[in-house]
Amino acid sequence: MFTNLQEKLNEAFKKFKNKGKLSEKDVKEGLRSVKLALLEADVNFKVVKEFISRVTERAIGTEVLESLMPGQQVIKIVNEELVSLMGGEAAKIQIASNPPTVIMMVGLQGAGKTTHCAKLAGYLKNQGKHPLLVACDVYRPAAIKQLQVVGSQIDVPVYAEENNQKPVRIAEAGVKYAKQNMNDVVIIDTAGRLHIDEVLMEELRAIKETVQAHEILLVVDSMTGQDAVNVAEHFNELLDITGVLLTKLDGDTRGGAALSVKYVTGKPIKFIGTGEKLDALELFYPDRMASRILGMGDMLTLIEKAEAAYDEKKAKELEQKMRQNAFTLDDYLDQMKQVRGMGSMEQILSMMPGVNAGALKDVQIDEKILDRMEAMILSMTEQEKVHPEIIGASRKKRIAAGSGTKVEDVNKLLKQFEATQKMMKQFTSGKMNKLFGKKGKFKMPF
Repeated sequence: MFTNLQEKLNEAFKKFKNKGKLSEKDVKEGLRSVKLALLEADVNFKVVKEFISRVTERAIGTEVLESLMPGQQVIKIVNEELVSLMGGEAAKIQIASNPPTVIMMVGLQGAGKTTHCAKLAGYLKNQGKHPLLVACDVYRPAAIKQLQVVGSQIDVPVYAEENNQKPVRIAEAGVKYAKQNMNDVVIIDTAGRLHIDEVLMEELRAIKETVQAHEILLVVDSMTGQDAVNVAEHFNELLDITGVLLTKLDGDTRGGAALSVKYVTGKPIKFIGTGEKLDALELFYPDRMASRILGMGDMLTLIEKAEAAYDEKKAKELEQKMRQNAFTLDDYLDQMKQVRGMGSMEQILSMMPGVNAGALKDVQIDEKILDRMEAMILSMTEQEKVHPEIIGASRKKRIAAGSGTKVEDVNKLLKQFEATQKMMKQFTSGKMNKLFGKKGKFKMPF
């Protein structure tokens, strides 16, 4: 995410970091490099001009030029202005006082609108809501079927009328159905076009007025850069959107859309799509995004992901097994699965402070390792899982054959497990108390 922009900004900041004192000329030369980095990231020209002007005005003041660490002060100012540029604070969904809350999802074809309807429904479901998806895209082939499929994957009902070609009536009937079935959120999947036209906008305006939508979220593909900003500007002018959902931020995104949308439209980015899975949706936090862009990591999001993947019941069971020195290969697999529940290893590493995003580009992270590990463990007998020391050459061959792996893979798994088991044994009662707390309640180790 924003790899190239992060690298360019780090290069620009080196001009500040290597000097004990900064002159006004030093600041302006360094910020010229920042300006070029933003323009190369496809950030809107007006946005860049305003941003550099604000940073320059603050950076040539006494708080920087008379500072003992002027380089860090400049970076601090850049960070604060990036946060301000992207909206300052997270903008959440406005929940209606009288349910259901009606959310229209709008946008051009190909942005990922239907999939993100389901992602948003899943997100709100995890917040304790009871969402209903309404299929109003009657023009794109299989659009209704697609919504039904993704809806079933997250166990959220879908209201659809296969033979009705009037989206306004379908939306109206969907809201009525939600009221009758105690659904407190309605998410309407509307039709898109390859380009903005009056027919599309008239239909969307009619749906908006008929159902009295509380939120109109524009779904835009962040990989299209400045085009995404232009689309957002047009949709906002014609429809008065309430927010933006940026998709494909896990791709080779230059950053232009994320840094320009709020300034150009005045409307906040509310959510970002960070992967293909239906749980790959995050609330947009400007401060956390600025931190990622500047290579400072995003520990808050990482911790939230860890908490979401964390199973308290299994943690308590693990505590008992650790105390009794009864940690098995099944337990080892459970722990690995909880880590994978936080996202891909590349995503996790990108949120760690100090990790160079550029270095991650060439790192080949094999996401199928856990699949192979699971296959090997499932190919073992219960006795082997509990007492792996009995696994000799013939057993290793059988496990490798049963899991479609090699004997070397089995050896590697057993060595990793043995190392983990040794680490578990090193916990003294005092260390265990630190990990689990005085009252025996498991605490996240970070």
